[in-house]
Amino acid sequence: MQPPANRVIVVGAGLGGLAAAIRLATAGRQVIVLEKNERVGGKLNLLREAGYTFDTGPSLLTMPWVIDELFAAAGRRMADYLTLEQIEPTCRYQWPDGTTFNAWQRLPQLIQEIERLSPPDVPAFFRFLAHTARIYDAVADVFLLKPFDGPRELLRPRLLRDGPAIDALRSVDAAVRSFFRSPYLRQVFNRYATYNGSSPYISPATFNVIAYIEFAEGGWYVRGGMYTLARALLGLATELGVEVRTSAPVVAVETSGRCVQGVRLASGEELTAAQVLINADPGYAYRVLVPGQEAVAARLARQEISCSGFVLFLGVNRRYPQLAHHNIFFSSDYPREFAAIFQKGVPAADPTIYVAATALTDPEHAPPGHLNLFVLVNAPTLNPRVCWSREARPYRDSIVAKLERMGLTDLNRHIVYEQIWTPEDIAGRYNAPGGAIYGWASHSPFSAFFRPPQRARALRGLYFVGGGTHPGGGIPLVLLSGRAVAERIVADSR
Repeated sequence: MQPPANRVIVVGAGLGGLAAAIRLATAGRQVIVLEKNERVGGKLNLLREAGYTFDTGPSLLTMPWVIDELFAAAGRRMADYLTLEQIEPTCRYQWPDGTTFNAWQRLPQLIQEIERLSPPDVPAFFRFLAHTARIYDAVADVFLLKPFDGPRELLRPRLLRDGPAIDALRSVDAAVRSFFRSPYLRQVFNRYATYNGSSPYISPATFNVIAYIEFAEGGWYVRGGMYTLARALLGLATELGVEVRTSAPVVAVETSGRCVQGVRLASGEELTAAQVLINADPGYAYRVLVPGQEAVAARLARQEISCSGFVLFLGVNRRYPQLAHHNIFFSSDYPREFAAIFQKGVPAADPTIYVAATALTDPEHAPPGHLNLFVLVNAPTLNPRVCWSREARPYRDSIVAKLERMGLTDLNRHIVYEQIWTPEDIAGRYNAPGGAIYGWASHSPFSAFFRPPQRARALRGLYFVGGGTHPGGGIPLVLLSGRAVAERIVADSR
């Protein structure tokens, strides 16, 4: 049977898949979204237990204009669906020696904080912003904001002209050290490499653009919790006529010759379509869902993937006044931490710990007088050196003990609810190879440009969207991925 030319099937209802579905529906396509889990959102998801609400994925939003533009493209106002607010400070950083640093969004307060740590680094901060602004200008229009079809796109005249500006030949750490004297500020700015699951000691300095975006455009929170964004995109998609099915796992992409014909669900149902858009890791898709693509799957499996995560969801029956909405408790030896994760493939003995306490902004996220602590530690991807069924509990104990040493007094005694996720849980929930949270690692000078393309080479009508493809992971980038792939699908079907 000839598949309907106007139908697009989206496999996976992460933010990239939902964004693409919205844009395709706006362009007049019939769109069916199939999600294997009980809720949409992908890694941006939700846990509600015992009176506590936790966002289970991204906890900070940057580039909010990307969301605004998505709603505008559908003829809607974002403000009618979402309330975004800046959290002050964006993050509170704490070190084992008692030093603290508040990353304020208000410039006068931020400068005072930098001056308190290291007066010479105040002008260095402005030089750093100017440098990273040049990186953003070099890559934004030609890489982030337009469809990118692989390494051959590097031959675009503007990329060739601006190539030196992207600072790809030294590491994030080397660039940061060239600007800042303070070891504390160096650690703060090195942390931005972890936003895409990579090491600042290996990642190219191009990724200092992440720090620029946060400091220049601000960090935002979605009132009600970050999962409110997934609900809003689902509501908008439904309004536009998109059919969204949850608990509907796809087991295969159907093909005929070199063309896709649709998909087959675990229930045995078959749906036909001329275009299939996969919102899942391309390595997983080629290995499990797409027949006859063993060579592609093997090639992708050889690529280095980003780190995974070890997550604690803690309901705590007290407040800690030293906590902000976002908190970082740094390790005392940052290079050693990343060497453990990426070189040895083992959990760091002294990890940097991220703690989000959204109940400080949304009181309904915890009972009165309580806190909901989302605790995240970077972890190695799945490998034979780590047996998480044996090591999860001791590692949990070491993390809680470190938080107690750094000021969260008697934390263990005040935990009344908890759940642990290891890299095994992340791999299973999100079909993420190795439990990698961010797809490929960004450890080569041009790794961002060599991600699996949005349009499959070998099969006509097969496309990809999300953090595993162009332009990468994180809320704004996967939404831009949805825009780019929708434009490509519409153009290809004319």
